[in-house]
Amino acid sequence: MAGFLVAVTGGVASGKSAATRVLESLGVPVVDADIAARAVVEPGQPALAAVADRFGPGAIGPDGRLDRAAMRERVFADPAARADLEALLHPPIRAWLQAACAAAPGPYAAVAIPLLAEGGGRAAYPWLQRILVVDVPEAVQLARLQARDGVDAALAARMVAAQASRAQRLAMADDVVVNDGSLADLEAAVRRLHGRYLGLAG
Repeated sequence: MAGFLVAVTGGVASGKSAATRVLESLGVPVVDADIAARAVVEPGQPALAAVADRFGPGAIGPDGRLDRAAMRERVFADPAARADLEALLHPPIRAWLQAACAAAPGPYAAVAIPLLAEGGGRAAYPWLQRILVVDVPEAVQLARLQARDGVDAALAARMVAAQASRAQRLAMADDVVVNDGSLADLEAAVRRLHGRYLGLAG
């Protein structure tokens, strides 16, 4: 069981996934909040029933699964609905992540939590030992987002604005990787941190 847990977070298009892929290539178990978010709303899970109770039958598709497209439209149009959805889903997601981390082998595990700042930060995850923020200048972030997702500048700006600010993420960071260079630069920075984490875990 991994007794040392490192969260990896960052804004949209910052390079979080690339950083966790480097850790995986080094043999570090990576637990992913996106997988947790899907797992807790599988048919038969209490969180799915809670979402249906709050949002009505329109939240569930004909296949009995969460209608993600419909819910995305609702919560982006209505901040109160978004807050309600997060209040229903964040606790079971945190519990799923903690259980998966506890079962991970090796000296330390990484847990990818894109919305760590939005989901309560360190106070909501007191079992984390370190928080690694993959940081990127906003101009680079916007350009990458437009190239990656094929969205226009206005939508890219709205997507960035919908998340926690860069300052909020940096304020909770124990470690920061500035990902404004090449993939090789990112890999080198993550490898250095891997060495540090092995030392701290030991």
